[in-house]
Amino acid sequence: MGFDMFFQMFERKDVARSPADVVVTGGDSSIHIRTQRGELSLTLPAGVTLEQGSCIPTPAGESSGEELHYRLRINVAQSSDKEASDSVMETLRAKETYCFCCQGCMTRLLEDRMFKRVLPLPNGNWNAIVDDWCCHPDPFANKKLLPRAEDCLLGDTFLLLARDGSCDQTLTEEVSPVGAEDSQDPKKPCRRLALISCKSCSSVLGEAVAPGTLKLYITQVVVEPAVGDIKPEASLNRSVFVERTIAARLLELSNSLSIFHFSVQTPDGKAFLLLWLLNSDSITASVPETCVGGERSISSPALHSPSPGAARALKLLYVACSDAGIQQRDIVTSWEVNAIGHPVVLPLKVCEELLQVIDDSNSTLPTSMRCMRSYEVAYLRL
Repeated sequence: MGFDMFFQMFERKDVARSPADVVVTGGDSSIHIRTQRGELSLTLPAGVTLEQGSCIPTPAGESSGEELHYRLRINVAQSSDKEASDSVMETLRAKETYCFCCQGCMTRLLEDRMFKRVLPLPNGNWNAIVDDWCCHPDPFANKKLLPRAEDCLLGDTFLLLARDGSCDQTLTEEVSPVGAEDSQDPKKPCRRLALISCKSCSSVLGEAVAPGTLKLYITQVVVEPAVGDIKPEASLNRSVFVERTIAARLLELSNSLSIFHFSVQTPDGKAFLLLWLLNSDSITASVPETCVGGERSISSPALHSPSPGAARALKLLYVACSDAGIQQRDIVTSWEVNAIGHPVVLPLKVCEELLQVIDDSNSTLPTSMRCMRSYEVAYLRL
């Protein structure tokens, strides 16, 4: 099947003065872009190829003085739909052994685990609709759903599992107030969380929700099959890990629950970021400015190695809840009043990291494509 993919370029006199100065051709899972200053090759994801002769210039609208826009047609092999990486929620299986490592320093946090049961928890707002399930008083009132010794319970963004004997050597616990400083209601009780951190690098990993029970966020730990004495490989760059982990999880939640609006929240329930998933079949490539400018020739090795790559991505509209704009505040209020947005709870630091990743993505887009109505546009790579 085929999808339209857009290639945008800022018009610069030393790169391209007009559409005629740009030639785009396709190779084996790659795109070759030739301008006055040189040639650039982009590696495409597996199963994706350019349809030869499909590159045509398109109007750039108000940005026609600064940008050149092209429309390309690409072919996507059907088997490549499953190339996107699954999150830990999709890979955990009962009766298989796993190791749990800190994403920051790759220290092993727990003894290798084989779970008898791996079970999903109800979605984040299940308490709000429990009255629809029961014809008598809420049997779950003031009760927590906790795992047994050999269980692993899966939330939207976290794992619940029992502590083991190694935790005293690898984890630290500290009680911290949540939401007290920001609260404008003096009568509102101050919640406290028992934060769990890695003893080696001090990264916050999750919470102790009950004696003997750990809540570990999927953005803070690496879960891999335990294979003999093989040590886990070095972790991905932090921002790349956060981006891929959250993108994969948003895609899974959207596919399984048929939802497209997400409210990224801190553990105290305060909305931090609103996300609107537009599509999941985008392909993006970010090319460093040094690859297309300067005095390099077409044959310069620096232009060809390493080859920049394109990747599958989610296209999102987003609004930061701290945005001071009137239209953005109206959007935040509308989402809150109408209960729009499936809650996605993450530690405050991770919310900030995610916003930085999204803002960075937005800043790489051509000026004409950074906003849509009162939302900003970004891509999260899978």
